[in-house]
Amino acid sequence: MDIAITTLDNGSAGTLALPDEIFAAPLRADILARVVQWQLMKRRAGTHKVKGMGEVSGTTRKPYKQKGTGNARQGSLRAPQFRTGGVVHGPVVRDHGFDLPKKVRRLGLIAALSQKAADGKLVVLDQATASGKTKELAAKLKILGWTSALIVDVEVDQGFGRAARNLPYIDALPSGGANVYDIIKHDVLVLTTAGVAALADRLGVADTAEVGEAA
Repeated sequence: MDIAITTLDNGSAGTLALPDEIFAAPLRADILARVVQWQLMKRRAGTHKVKGMGEVSGTTRKPYKQKGTGNARQGSLRAPQFRTGGVVHGPVVRDHGFDLPKKVRRLGLIAALSQKAADGKLVVLDQATASGKTKELAAKLKILGWTSALIVDVEVDQGFGRAARNLPYIDALPSGGANVYDIIKHDVLVLTTAGVAALADRLGVADTAEVGEAA
């Protein structure tokens, strides 16, 4: 598939032939859901913790004798039915992450890229460079109409990254850090021409992209 190459000044820099293996694959919502869940679970700290009956402070003495009081029999004030007792089956420190096959992760990234291309939310940029001034970059993005965008390049330009990090809903990532969750979270996906080649190499697809002349 061919796509126009845009510049940050809202100009044209020709066209680029994108590999169909990455940008025209079947849309798989089920795969996207699995990969996003895998990413979010790995991000969880898992530091939640409550004290059980054997961990709360308190006496181990029997509150009152077993029979003759008219009350229900009790063995400890640290039992969960008492206000100062422990919690039954409460959360403990653990890792929420789980394994996901590399093939599924690869398929998820391809599905996310293809989804953006199918929705018309994929933009190819000639290069993502900036002076580091947030005001200047914000003005250019406003002309382009990007209010929520993820910019992916081989390596994030230092000036561009410094200017973009102060803009809400605008993020820049290297091609090695491109992931399904961030692609879906942003409205527009912006790939530089070098970023397209890097993603093709990362996904094991022969780079057949060809740059055409500007009209």
